[in-house]
Amino acid sequence: MTVEQFIKLVEKEQGPLRRFLCTLCRGDGATADDIAQEALLKAYLHFEDFNGKSKFSTWLYRIAYNSFSDWYAATEKKEKYTTRLDDPSSMKIATETDVQRDYKTLYNAIDDLSEYERTCVLLFYMEDRSIAEISNIINMPSGTVKSHLSRARSHLKTKLETLEEWK
Repeated sequence: MTVEQFIKLVEKEQGPLRRFLCTLCRGDGATADDIAQEALLKAYLHFEDFNGKSKFSTWLYRIAYNSFSDWYAATEKKEKYTTRLDDPSSMKIATETDVQRDYKTLYNAIDDLSEYERTCVLLFYMEDRSIAEISNIINMPSGTVKSHLSRARSHLKTKLETLEEWK
């Protein structure tokens, strides 16, 4: 792969990758950008190692997820990461419409999932990744990915039904 080919592939994946990381970082766009930048730098430094056994996007997301995991592990040791999507400083919405409220509710429910459940949901439903791709990205057997998706759906259903009762 040439540098030009690498750049074209990265340009295609840059937006979805940032969205994925931003949600993993619970709405903290600055941290997501830092992690994305680190992941893209790692990918650039090792793009000749990409052997084509998986899609380029799967390879890139794996690097990004590993960068997120490293950051998260280091952050947890220093202090509990508490930025949430309902934190006014992380949500810059001038006027909140019903759709924005629904998205905010959904993202808050996703935020309450475990790290693996949240990651699987984001990759499967928001990034349209297959079970096999998710398995490669987070280095987990496909059966375990399916279990995390199933538990996540159950947790989200319960959480959203509870929230609906309070409206």
